[in-house]
Amino acid sequence: MKSFEKGTFGYDLNYLSKKDSLIVVLTADGEEARVIVSPKYQAKVFTSTADGLSGQSLGFLNYKVLDSGKIDEHMNGYGGENRFWLGPEGGRFSIYFAPETEQIYDNWHTPSPIDIEPWEIASANQKNVSLKKEMEVTNYLGNRLKLRVDRAISLIETPEIAFTLSLKLNSGMKAVAYMTENSIVNLNDFEWTKETGIICIWMLDMFNPGPRAVTIIPFNPGDEKELGKIVTSDYFGEIPADRLKIQDSTIYLKTDGRYRSKLGLNTHRTKAIAGNYDPDSKRLTVVTFNVDKDAVYLNQEWNPSKDPLIGDALNAYNDGPLEDGSIMGPFLELESVSPAAFLKPMGTLSHKHTVYHFIGEEADLTPITEKLFGATIDEIKSVFQESESN
Repeated sequence: MKSFEKGTFGYDLNYLSKKDSLIVVLTADGEEARVIVSPKYQAKVFTSTADGLSGQSLGFLNYKVLDSGKIDEHMNGYGGENRFWLGPEGGRFSIYFAPETEQIYDNWHTPSPIDIEPWEIASANQKNVSLKKEMEVTNYLGNRLKLRVDRAISLIETPEIAFTLSLKLNSGMKAVAYMTENSIVNLNDFEWTKETGIICIWMLDMFNPGPRAVTIIPFNPGDEKELGKIVTSDYFGEIPADRLKIQDSTIYLKTDGRYRSKLGLNTHRTKAIAGNYDPDSKRLTVVTFNVDKDAVYLNQEWNPSKDPLIGDALNAYNDGPLEDGSIMGPFLELESVSPAAFLKPMGTLSHKHTVYHFIGEEADLTPITEKLFGATIDEIKSVFQESESN
């Protein structure tokens, strides 16, 4: 097995192949764009590259946790640039807290099927893989919800990337992209309602932070009475002004992995797109997802007194030290959520979430950020420059 430097796709492929013998690698026709999917690790897309085995590995891998051999009772943060989870995390319908427990970290436990259990490969070829898993989760109301998850991951070739996003891609740029189609089926003999508790699909993308990395989120402007507040920014306490900025119709979050912070946008504010740019690695990441503005979205806050049927469709996260100084990553996350799954027996809910990576010089990336986010690379870089110099 050829050796590669840490940080390359080849290094992570060798590493993960030793952890999961059933690992699937999706490969583009030109073989430069590749994606690693792991059935053992909950059908995660662990990482991808736009430039072959020697190219940059674009996902966050938590080598320390993967190598520990220990099972954490709360969550096993193996990493992965796209993972399937279920929500809500907190609140009256939570599936992470046992009934009648206080919703604090000591009582928070990720359901095993989305945390440590292997999934089954349903089918696989060069550019597509489908995986499935039957599971049962118990919610805060004490009800057991039985479901099947079907997850399909498809590599997107460069011409389709350009067509889907209405872009013209410079020939000197590298790109890799994939779409995930995720569905849940109600296997109970009863309907999921607000009396039984409701779940939702929750997609989380973990990437490496950088000292100058910035998450970019365009939003729909308008009256708060009609659209709600622009952004929920107090999940873990209010985000300081030098880390969160709103300019025109765009939200910017500093993602250096040094300060734990999370924000959210509701269905009326989100444009179903978000991005992250890291000038040091020359990586521009874009995620898109489907949103139903007429649907109910669940509240995921750790607060059972909050209305469980009013929540966000998009979240962004920057990792940082906890109160005791420990840190899970560091990493950054872009997240999307499906509507609430009000499903009758054998009813199905689906959610699409797509990840695009572009690697290139600033002149090549600027037309993309202008088209998708209404800002040049220079404008994105300058948002936090004043706070960085202080």
